[in-house]
Amino acid sequence: MNPWTSRWTPKGTVYGTLLNFRREWDLWSARMTQDPHKAAPQAPVLYVKTANTFCPAGQDLLLQDGVSEVDIGATLGLVIGEQAQVVGAVLLNDWSVPHTSYYRPPVKFRCRDGFLGLPAQVTSGQVQDWATLQMDVRRNGERVQSVDLRGLMRSLPTLLADVGEFMTLQPGDVLMVGSDCLADGTRPRAKADDRVEISAPGFASVITTVRGAA
Repeated sequence: MNPWTSRWTPKGTVYGTLLNFRREWDLWSARMTQDPHKAAPQAPVLYVKTANTFCPAGQDLLLQDGVSEVDIGATLGLVIGEQAQVVGAVLLNDWSVPHTSYYRPPVKFRCRDGFLGLPAQVTSGQVQDWATLQMDVRRNGERVQSVDLRGLMRSLPTLLADVGEFMTLQPGDVLMVGSDCLADGTRPRAKADDRVEISAPGFASVITTVRGAA
């Protein structure tokens, strides 16, 4: 019997949001008028985390194909129910291979096996409950980042409304609100044997140990 069958996994599509924190937007704003886009994005910039990325609570992240370190992407995922209403939320670790483009990051950077750290369960609630949520990121017990949702470019209700303008979220889908960067524009990183924990009051933490390839 698989010991992780009782752990939560998404039942629908998981969507990520890029450039949704004010600090990263400000760092990128000078380049938004350059090729190929020539202007700042007007709608939310989304991407998909495919099912192979799901890493249930209790499982390790295995680095493969020469990857020696990964960016930590602490984020909140809004869990969608009937009629595109939010029925709960989860903390998530949206891992990625370090890269320099956040407009259209290649699938190979974000959609590797195990690159979405999941919690054991969903936290019930409503969108307004999480407007001022703060997430802590710890690596080997040391806090390396604090993510404050008051720094979002689009608040949770605004993000949901703007996404709803061009697509309908289905029951079981998860909409990640974005991950923040550090002051220098990078994200905290982890390597083999690091233990990473993402936590916030009232939520099941996401705890993952990074393992190197054998």
